[in-house]
Amino acid sequence: MKALDRKLAAIAAGTYTPNQFILADAKDADMAFGVQAPGRDPETGAFRGRAAYLAAMAEEIEAGAVDIMLTSASNGERLTREGLLDTSTITLAVRGNDSTDIWNPRGGRYAERASRPFRTAHLARIREFCSLVLYSVTFNNDLEHDLATLEGFAQFRADAHEVGMRYFLEVFNPNAPRDLAPDEVGPFVNDHIIRMLAGVTLAERPLFLKVAYNGADALGELVAHDPSLVVGILGGGAGTTRDTFELLAQGERHGARVALFGRKVQNARSQLDLLRLMREVVGGRITPVDAVAAYHEALQAKGIAPDRSLAEDQEVTEAVLRADA
Repeated sequence: MKALDRKLAAIAAGTYTPNQFILADAKDADMAFGVQAPGRDPETGAFRGRAAYLAAMAEEIEAGAVDIMLTSASNGERLTREGLLDTSTITLAVRGNDSTDIWNPRGGRYAERASRPFRTAHLARIREFCSLVLYSVTFNNDLEHDLATLEGFAQFRADAHEVGMRYFLEVFNPNAPRDLAPDEVGPFVNDHIIRMLAGVTLAERPLFLKVAYNGADALGELVAHDPSLVVGILGGGAGTTRDTFELLAQGERHGARVALFGRKVQNARSQLDLLRLMREVVGGRITPVDAVAAYHEALQAKGIAPDRSLAEDQEVTEAVLRADA
């Protein structure tokens, strides 16, 4: 049994402990950022190529560092063909759609406009090598666009059911909200999640959710409303290393059971060390403050220069995390 299925079974049975927390690396950024996805080489400043991106995925798979490896269809197919996941406990997941709010080419302005649904991926083709996809939605309090988003979700569910595809659901915060105050975002997103899933039968419900962390109250409300929903948090921007560990610790403390971090992992100078310490933090074996110090010690031992000084890296820069840090 893959680690994901074993942990989901424990959560469903009510026997969850922090050791059953699910970690995912979201290495699907090529669906959003194109050439920029693998990040820059710290020595040359040039963007790394696809081979480097795949190599980072392979390294994590070999180490068993995560429970889910989320990729684009093309990269997931490559990893599968190379047999890298054959004996791994890691579950491959593929991004199932790429709506316009994640289109981030250099010079592009698509993400500033209300999201419109779109799918590059062909589910029947993906199902030949993968049984789990991510589907994302974004609501902006804009009737025309939000209706199109829901229609796209309905069609996706029908297509996924036809080919026997499991999915998890990502619900982004509004990217171009209309008449929505900042303090209304969390409740707005929560209500949309419950409202949209109320019409979805068990056979078509997501395995779990992936949502932005909108603070303890918003997360706690969503978790308490329907304990059968497994709620996960997304990583958002890169931030500091302290931001990464605080988001993980606070999310788990307030009911999240999954974390899917992309840029926070991809931009790390040592991705495996960061992921190892994320396990320690979520398990309660080390505090976020001590984990930052341990991360810098690991970099020093490997002769890797950190992006920031230890003092700078201990700063909590994300406003939503400061109240509970």
